[in-house]
Amino acid sequence: MKNLSRLLFVAVLLASFSTANAQDKNNPWAFTLGVNAVDVYPVGEPTPQGEFFDEYFNVEDHWNILPFISRAAVSRYLDDGFTFTAAGSLNRISKFGSNVNLVTGAETTNEVDDLTYFALDGTVSYSFKDLVNSKVFDPYLGVGGGYTWVDDVGAGTLNGTLGIKFWINEFVAIDAQSAYKHSFEDVLPKHFQHSLGVTFKFGGTDTDGDGIYDNEDACPEVAGLEAFNGCPDSDNDGIEDSKDDCPNEAGLAEFNGCPDSDGDGVVDGSDKCPTVPGLKNLAGCPDADGDGIADGDDACPNEAGPAANKGCPYQDKDGDGVLDKDDDCPDVVGTVANKGCPEVTKEVQDTLNEYAKTILFDTGKSSIKKESEQVLADIIAILNKYPSAKFTVEGHTDSVGSEKLNLRLSDARALSVKDYLVANGVDEFRLSAEGFGESKPIASNKTREGRKQNRRVEINLAN
Repeated sequence: MKNLSRLLFVAVLLASFSTANAQDKNNPWAFTLGVNAVDVYPVGEPTPQGEFFDEYFNVEDHWNILPFISRAAVSRYLDDGFTFTAAGSLNRISKFGSNVNLVTGAETTNEVDDLTYFALDGTVSYSFKDLVNSKVFDPYLGVGGGYTWVDDVGAGTLNGTLGIKFWINEFVAIDAQSAYKHSFEDVLPKHFQHSLGVTFKFGGTDTDGDGIYDNEDACPEVAGLEAFNGCPDSDNDGIEDSKDDCPNEAGLAEFNGCPDSDGDGVVDGSDKCPTVPGLKNLAGCPDADGDGIADGDDACPNEAGPAANKGCPYQDKDGDGVLDKDDDCPDVVGTVANKGCPEVTKEVQDTLNEYAKTILFDTGKSSIKKESEQVLADIIAILNKYPSAKFTVEGHTDSVGSEKLNLRLSDARALSVKDYLVANGVDEFRLSAEGFGESKPIASNKTREGRKQNRRVEINLAN
């Protein structure tokens, strides 16, 4: 009796320090080994039996217990908290209720010869584990039937069972239960059978072999981790593959499992400079001078400058007060009014025309005489000082000859001078040529000297 009480105490103590799961479809099978006690007293029958539940816990006077394993059971989880259990038990009956001395009123145990007790029972039970919301305490009710033999006499019984399991861990529980067995034949007394045992659950399906049964495995066909309900984490970064944007590269949770090798807050897949820390707004590339232009696209990475100038600071190389970006002639000193280019003054214009008047042609032709090469070189030097200015080469004649021939000759001579200037380095888009014939004399055509002055070439600033 003392040993039984101690076993019950240990069972409760172990259960109070554990969290586990009851028998379920993950572990559908279980077997139990334990001891049983048979009590024929509190079953509502006259002496030597007694009223229902009278002296229900009178272990010493009424309970018949064998001091070794005397009950074995196999259970199969059905569904929705229901379990079927087949059990076999044996015992010896020496206590059969109580006798009362009619004179003294003293009550004594009714002793009988050791009767052999053997029972086979089947029970369907329902677990209230979910109702009590506990992983440790697993109370249950059951109903079933069986067949019991006392010595050589046997009869069927209808059984009602109340019990509780204390789950020590995921697979082991202490099972304490009490069953009322009602016999409808006089040859077998009604009785209670109490039992205490150790239950071991097992079974279940684990398709991927990861130790997590399929019905709790979110990825039943792929081996995974318990932390992720059986789903894998291929790169071992602590983020399951289904939530990992980079499942084959270890990364950070803040980037959904993708790596950021340079630690700049831009994931490698979107980082144009993945090995160098940079800025998010520059796709992970650095900007050493802080001008908003990535170093790789910055012509002056160590000097801040605008994008319009390729990241370089604006300059005024010729010092004329017009920034190079706005200066049409960045290498030549000019004026602000002329967009940084030098302006052609009246003095320069007069000098050009003084030179142009000395250009000599073969008589009646447009071909330039060799002795004019020097003056043409001087003209070219002047024109190149004003790279943005445009000029018109004008041809003029005296009035000798027909007006038609004079116009044609003036056109030809103006074009000849233009072609010479272009051939010697003047941009042709800065020059135009036009002949005016005898229409614009600057002196009288009645004198030799006047006609000489009218036969001329002028180079004037284009309007």
